[in-house]
This record gives sequence, C-alpha cells and structure tokens, in this order.
Amino acid sequence: MRPRRSVLYMPGANERALEKAKTLPADALILDLEDAVAPDAKEAARERVCTAAGSYGSREVTIRVNGLDTEWHDADLRAAAQAGPAAVVVPKVNSAREVHNIERALELGGAPAETKIWAMLETPVAMLHAEEIARASERLTVLVMGTNDLAKELHAEFVPGRAPLLGGLSLALLAARAAGKVILDGVYNDVKDPAGFEAECLQGRQFGFDGKTLIHPSQLEPCNRIFAPSDEEIATAQKITAAFEEARAAGRGVVTVDGRMIENLHVENARRILDLAEAIGKAE
Repeated sequence: MRPRRSVLYMPGANERALEKAKTLPADALILDLEDAVAPDAKEAARERVCTAAGSYGSREVTIRVNGLDTEWHDADLRAAAQAGPAAVVVPKVNSAREVHNIERALELGGAPAETKIWAMLETPVAMLHAEEIARASERLTVLVMGTNDLAKELHAEFVPGRAPLLGGLSLALLAARAAGKVILDGVYNDVKDPAGFEAECLQGRQFGFDGKTLIHPSQLEPCNRIFAPSDEEIATAQKITAAFEEARAAGRGVVTVDGRMIENLHVENARRILDLAEAIGKAE
C-alpha cells in the first residue's frame, strides 16, 4: 500500500516551484505540463519536468501531459516515457480505447513497466464510461477526478457540499472500487478558505476517496491529517484484529469488541486502516 492522501500539482514552467517541491510533505507530486503552462512555454517545460522527475527521492512523482486532442500530447508522452516517472497523468480520458492508445504509446516510447497511467475523469462521457476506463488496463492504477472541468461541462455551480457533482463522483468511485483502482478527489479552488477546504476533504474521505489533488502547499497539512487514520481509529483497528485472532485461536466463531459484533468485513477494514497507517509512517 502506498499513501496518496495529498497529491500536489506543481507548474512545470516554474523552476523555483519544482525545486521547492523537494521539501514539501506531499505524498505525491504531479509535475504539470497542461493547465499550468502557457502554449509558448510547453517545450521548455517538458524538458525541465522530464529532467527533474527523478530528483525527488522516494516521493511518488508523476507527469501530467497535455490532452489527447492537443498538438503537444504525442511529444509529451514520448518524453515522459523516456523520463520514467511513477506515472503519466492524462487529462480528459473518455474511453477504454483511449487508455489502450496511451498504453501503446508508452510502450513504444520505451517507458519502464513501473511507469503507470493515471487517467483523469473530467467529462459526463467519462463518468458514464468510468468502469470500462478503470478496467481497460493493468497499467492504469489511479483515477483522478477533474471536478473543475466536470462542473463546466455540466453547467453546474460551485456550492458547498458539491451537490451538482455527487452523481458523477459516485459513479467514478463505484468504478474504481469495482476495478480495484485508487481514486483521487478533485481540487479545491479557494486557497483562502481553509474551513471550506477541510470540509471538502472530510466529505471526500467519507465518500471513500483515497486522497485529494491539491493546488497549493498550504493545503497539504489538513489534507494529510484528514485522509490519515486517527489515533482512535488505529486503536480500534488494533483491538478488532487482536480480538479476531484470539477468537480464531480459541476456536470461537463469535467476536465482540466494545459490545459490538465483529464480522469479517470489520476485520478487513481494520487491517486496511493499519496497513495505511504503517505505510504513512514509513513514508514520513
């Protein structure tokens, strides 16, 4: 298990930001060649990002290429394949066929097997085809929600609680869990609204997202905290697993913890919490 509580976008055209990212407590980085880079800076940013990708130690580093329908996409994929980051993040993926094309391009470009695909789901079409996208390739390991573009495509308003987006978010989450993939929540735009950001992190965790994509370093601490198991959750998980093992060793079929009946699903969830806490501890 690898923690992906906080996944921070870093502008590929900004050398200072790329350097600063080496000191930030993000679980993963997305070195961005798309939205954060002006058209006349695309080629320079591509070279800078691909050179920098291997200089972040054990942190998970990915490269977001430009979209499939842009003039920069093919060159971005070739360069990223050679750089060999942890993953290539591809915006606006709408079908399994597009995933296959991305996979083929990475293979032709010489990408190592360790370089995975993170597919961004940002359109109504992607929501309706989320499961086929998620199941399209073993190389695809993460779904990333593009909530800004999704809201635009839906003609939806940004409101607390994100009611207009919940249908699409739910479809993507169902697809990710059905296919056994990691799924990341979209960004929160107002960096001057920490209370709103924390509320959306909590909503994302309650929904079942593995983590959240971020646009500013100030969002790292609350995101890491909210998407990590609390001390109370860890203590409860330890009690559940210990009670289960004790009952199994004694040949008992019924297990209770704090007066509550424990079933296999509770044990599996407890083990997941403990595995995540251990992975976070190792990463930090």
